[in-house]
Amino acid sequence: MVEQAFLGLTRRLWDDPFEWTLPEKLSTTDAIINYLDEVIETRRSGFDFLVSDDDLKRTLPAPEKLKPILQVVTEAIGRTENYLGRAEAVSKLT
Repeated sequence: MVEQAFLGLTRRLWDDPFEWTLPEKLSTTDAIINYLDEVIETRRSGFDFLVSDDDLKRTLPAPEKLKPILQVVTEAIGRTENYLGRAEAVSKLT
């Protein structure tokens, strides 16, 4: 979600990063670490994009209609919480 939200805000790249997060793409510890490093860099550039609190009020096409940046970020946090809960449930099953 970090990657999707910040790439959407900074580069208008709203695609789900699904294809490069498939298990076969992240099948080794090194591949996972490299991917997480990319996400960290995406997060940094996303926060660099937000210079002041006023930036959160700006509207951008996100992805289909105009939304304030704050709404985009808030919705991404909500989806992140959902995915985290799902991951925790799966982890308890194994």
